[in-house]
Amino acid sequence: MPQKINIIGSGFSSLAASCYLAKAGYKVEVFEKNSSLGGRARQLKKDGFTFDIGPTWYWMPDVFERFFSDFNKKPSDYYKLEKLDPAYQVYFEKNDSITIPGSLQGIYDSFEKEETGSSNNLKRFISKAKDNYEIAIKDLVYRPGVSPIELITPETAKRLGRFFTNISSDVRKEFSNTKLRQILEFPVLFLGAKASDTPAFYSFMNYADFGLGTWHPVGGMYKVIEGIKELAESLGVKFHLNSPVEKIITENNKAKGILVNGKEFHADIVLSGADYHHSEQLLPQKLRQYSESYWNKKTFAPSSLLFYVGFDKKIKNVSHHTLFFDSNFEAHAKDIYDDPKWPEDPLFYASFPSITDNTCAPEGKEAGIFLIPLAPDLEDTQELREHYFNLILDRFERLTDQKLKTNIIFKESFCVKDFKKAYNSYKGNAYGMANTLFQTAFLRPKLRSKKVDQLYFTGQLSVPGPGVPPSLISGKLAAGLIEKYERN
Repeated sequence: MPQKINIIGSGFSSLAASCYLAKAGYKVEVFEKNSSLGGRARQLKKDGFTFDIGPTWYWMPDVFERFFSDFNKKPSDYYKLEKLDPAYQVYFEKNDSITIPGSLQGIYDSFEKEETGSSNNLKRFISKAKDNYEIAIKDLVYRPGVSPIELITPETAKRLGRFFTNISSDVRKEFSNTKLRQILEFPVLFLGAKASDTPAFYSFMNYADFGLGTWHPVGGMYKVIEGIKELAESLGVKFHLNSPVEKIITENNKAKGILVNGKEFHADIVLSGADYHHSEQLLPQKLRQYSESYWNKKTFAPSSLLFYVGFDKKIKNVSHHTLFFDSNFEAHAKDIYDDPKWPEDPLFYASFPSITDNTCAPEGKEAGIFLIPLAPDLEDTQELREHYFNLILDRFERLTDQKLKTNIIFKESFCVKDFKKAYNSYKGNAYGMANTLFQTAFLRPKLRSKKVDQLYFTGQLSVPGPGVPPSLISGKLAAGLIEKYERN
């Protein structure tokens, strides 16, 4: 009789793990507290508009291809991808923006136009970033973070110094232009930390950006969730919605199942893809691996204030992905990481998927997603949300030279309180635990419990880190450890 596994949560890592485990012959059931699958990658539909609630960037297409190929499938079996050109646009002042093209040569040309000689510097920088990508994404991140020995290879030994310098210093050695520096430091925000706190080795994110490009699944990122769900169901995975887990059942320091809505679901193994801190709260105190002081000392990726807005007309002078760096980059970063508070003049990001994809909004209308990165655990009130919406919309109108306030059909918001309520997110963080030097690989919370047998974890607070591609990898790593240690 096959061993039974209960999985808590249905984000990317849980869904990925469910596929690998079902393929390996386990009987897999997934329990999701919300009314739809996807975790942070859920979807909002309203008045003919479609929004991705969470991730909107599709980077590292090779990781998705590798995932589906493990099941003799391709992404195109489940959704259609379009490469964005331009990839994105960055505003610095009114009528002053840099557009990042969809090709590497186009990006070199854009840099050269902004700063003479910078294209040659960028070629060198991207060449190093590509080498790092080859080592990291094709090898290191697929290791389960069990031991520091995993990081020691002939290739990483040659690059040891790149773990002890940071992205910011590397960028500043090569580029003097402030705008180009900000563009090159932007991708590491996906890792959840400042460029000055992120090891230079992580420049592989710049290759992910410029070398591999930015893509869009037609219908939105939720199409990827639906695709993985379809794959999981074809492998026999069973899903339970509206099923919040109240307790991880243990007996003699072994996981024996979960308590859901007052009902026990017994299993041979439990895997939690829910927030790691929350998952441990489902255990008795003595069986938790990490104390409250442990979590409190960690560097967490930001939370976010998000707005989902339906406009009754098409918006001009923007791209599908548009970044607004017209305020002080360092001051905003300080308000997130060093002296946590609501930023006075925040940078922000806007996405208009309906520019690319007519399934996202009714004809002649525009779907807009606006995001302000914030420190976790800030006070979150409706008055603050309104203040910041008006603040960024005023700037947006000025920078893009158009009036939009009277064209708003509706807006929905999502902030710290919602991250806590919807995802049991520690301090309302949006992206997990940052990938700083001392929060990398084996220094992150473990995929396998040290105190409870047959209990495992996956997701962006564990190995390898935050982001959608790492979450897919995390699911594979957790499933691999279960196969290694729990196989009858």
